[in-house]
Amino acid sequence: MALTDIQVRTAKPKEKVYKLADGNGLYLQVTTTGGKWWRFRYFFGGKEKMISFGTYPDISLAEARDKRHDARNMVAHGINPGAERKALKEALAEQSAVIENSFELVAREWHTAFSVQDSKKPNKEVWTEGHATTIMSRLERDVFPWLGAKPISEIKPIDILAVLRRVEGRGALESAHRIRTICGQVLRYAVATGRAERDAAADLRGALPPTRERHHAALTDPKEVAELLRAIDGFKGTFHVKCALKLSPVLFSRPGELRQMEWSEIDFDEERWNLPAEKMKMKQPHIVPLPSQAVAILKELQPLTGNGRYVFPCHRSPLRPMTNNAITAALRRMGYTSDEMTGHGFRAMARTILDEVLQVRPDFIEHQLAHAVKDPNGRAYNRTAHLAERKKMMQVWADYLDGLKQGAKVIPFERKAA
Repeated sequence: MALTDIQVRTAKPKEKVYKLADGNGLYLQVTTTGGKWWRFRYFFGGKEKMISFGTYPDISLAEARDKRHDARNMVAHGINPGAERKALKEALAEQSAVIENSFELVAREWHTAFSVQDSKKPNKEVWTEGHATTIMSRLERDVFPWLGAKPISEIKPIDILAVLRRVEGRGALESAHRIRTICGQVLRYAVATGRAERDAAADLRGALPPTRERHHAALTDPKEVAELLRAIDGFKGTFHVKCALKLSPVLFSRPGELRQMEWSEIDFDEERWNLPAEKMKMKQPHIVPLPSQAVAILKELQPLTGNGRYVFPCHRSPLRPMTNNAITAALRRMGYTSDEMTGHGFRAMARTILDEVLQVRPDFIEHQLAHAVKDPNGRAYNRTAHLAERKKMMQVWADYLDGLKQGAKVIPFERKAA
């Protein structure tokens, strides 16, 4: 007789495994520990076969009967249910392996490996937040839509070249070169982790036209700088962006370092901004002495953003710093084109005028710019090198900018002889 739901539900374990038959090859096997397994016995090619349909109550009596019906129908049409299930399982496993080794999955794994600090490897080099974001945005916009689902072991140079041509075609040749580099790094990571045999991007060296060297536009004539400073004072945008604008010429740090400034890095007692190594391009900690004008700007801003992490938070989410484009967009609103002034141009402005107008020692300037300056023995100077002199230099520079802005007599701009 066929089983009932009550019989299945109330079946108790015994000293030995036993079976409760439902008919047409289906039975419930009850183990000594109380497990209940649905089994189906059938004959195929003259031999007895058996497959499992799962356990009760995950598979109900009605569901087990549906599975029996499907299996009997396969046998009637000359198909072995057990072999069919095995083939399906292998196909699913192969599909899963393809997904796990897709270009996008490997690329995201590589990205995480270099953008997240490992507690077991505290000295591992980690990208800055801004650099990690830039790389992922390039992958998501220009690579994943075309290569993301493709198994990384099947990526060929022609596949990557097609991606690069699309980027080049919209006039972004420099981005195309950077994307080729990123693809090469992902593929080399795949080789190192046993999921690819070679770096297909390596064959594309020379496939793209070379980029022309670009310099960040900057104002270096003191008269033009004076006009810019007055324009910044008259900026009508949000207050924290205006403060970032006012600090840009005073501190002349890299735009990414400034926008990611955190309140925990500011030491008002020592009048310093202490940047950790992971935020620096050269991966060395850096100190920026704060002149009195910078301290005043920060203290004025502190009541607005001081309760958060970032000095200049994103207007959409205070948990993130303001965007890369904030300073540039502000300069455009003030009427300065990309050929006249950029966020990075404040560094060139300071370097030129400090050297050629204020006659500051070049090594002091280079240290403050956080460039790789070495001593006569080839060793890199530490972050406190020339700190007292740099502190004086930063105050002289801030005072000079105030003088320009207020219309003081401008020191003649005379370039040194080569």
